[in-house]
Amino acid sequence: MTQALLQVSELHAGYGRAEVLSGLSFHLDAGQVVTIIGPNGAGKSTTLNALMGVLPSRGKLVFDGQDLADASLEERVMMGMALVPEKRELFGTMPVEDNLVLGGFRAMKLRVPHWRNELERVYELFPRLKERRAQLAGTLSGGERQMLAVGRALMSKPKLLMLDEPSLGLAPLIVREIFRIIERLRDQGTSILLIEQNARAALEVASHGYVLETGSIALEGPAEQLAGDPRVIETYLGAKR
Repeated sequence: MTQALLQVSELHAGYGRAEVLSGLSFHLDAGQVVTIIGPNGAGKSTTLNALMGVLPSRGKLVFDGQDLADASLEERVMMGMALVPEKRELFGTMPVEDNLVLGGFRAMKLRVPHWRNELERVYELFPRLKERRAQLAGTLSGGERQMLAVGRALMSKPKLLMLDEPSLGLAPLIVREIFRIIERLRDQGTSILLIEQNARAALEVASHGYVLETGSIALEGPAEQLAGDPRVIETYLGAKR
């Protein structure tokens, strides 16, 4: 049996005295796309913030064989975890290419040879970013900002890419483009933890899925199986199949 890249057991986290996650457990294997779907307020973003060490948490977190109990945010980044937050958090007054180069901080610090070559991979994935490489990040459209946020995370050559609501606020055409990119990354072997409200699109690209409700897992299984589950269809997918 292969060791999971990420193993989460009995995770508790929240804000002040308000506990949002109450004993969350799931795992992700290397090269796998795993999605966590669920309604607003279920704890999806809280999960990612706890994994990155942005929020204090209780429970067992093991990443790539290492216990994260005492690991700081920077240490988790250096271990190979990369988070694309819901708000994207780009440097708006800096050009696109400078934002990408800053994303290579981990690779630069680890002295990865030719780490800047990763720029070409990002530009190949996102040709629009190459066209706009000298443009200020703050002047990009919503879809372009999402592409830049993903590209910046990829510059660190992460072992695990975590995406928080990548489709949020984007037009349907752009959403399809973003999910095509996620498919390409999956096919290239990138390990991805996808937090998403667009359950239909998420289950189409993932191999395994979890349904998070009020801080704990309500359902789990192969993504294809979840997409056919009557409870998931009724609550998250609607009648359209």
